[in-house]
Parts: sequence; C-alpha cells; structure tokens
Amino acid sequence: MGLGLVTSMLLAFSGMLSLCFGLERHYKQTWQHVPTALVRHILRTLGWLALAASFAVCVMLWGWAMGPVGWFGVISVLGLVWVFILPYAGRYSLLLLGMGWSLLGGWALF
Repeated sequence: MGLGLVTSMLLAFSGMLSLCFGLERHYKQTWQHVPTALVRHILRTLGWLALAASFAVCVMLWGWAMGPVGWFGVISVLGLVWVFILPYAGRYSLLLLGMGWSLLGGWALF
C-alpha cells in the first residue's frame, strides 16, 4: 500500500468525520453540547475540502479512468468503518485519525 493510497484514505476519513460532526445530532452525541453555527459551517467546509483532496489524490494515483472508481471504493470502505465506530467510540475516532496522520508523517520521512 503506497503513501498515496494511505493519504487518500486518511483524507477521506477526515472528510467523513468532519461532515458527520458538522451535523448537530452527531456533534451533540459525541461532545454533549450543541455546536455553534460557525463550528458546523467550518466542519462541513473542511469535510468537503478533505473529500475533494482525497478524490484528487486518487486521480493522481490512477488517472481519470480508474481514479474516480478507486475513490468510490475508498470512501465506501471508510464509510463503513466510520458507521461502526461512531456509535461506540466517536471521540476515539479523532485519536485514531491523529495516530494515522502521525504514522503517515513518520513513514514519509523514511
């Protein structure tokens, strides 16, 4: 698994996490308070930007013929992972995501 695919997966997971926390009910379920309108807007914007960046990475990896197909596969698998994590460990998903980005950064140094 190359750095590009891992980067695309982390960006897709980050985007889905941001979009999910951009919804009032999921934010409140995880953090026990209602987000402000500004926080919801920022989370949604960051979510869509991360998904767009994930799409761009997939297109750079596989070209326009297979890049979108690969991207749909990536977001499908990570969406399923996110659906299973959210009800039980919403806060820990941020820890998982931070560890993923840290490992990717360390891996890229070598």
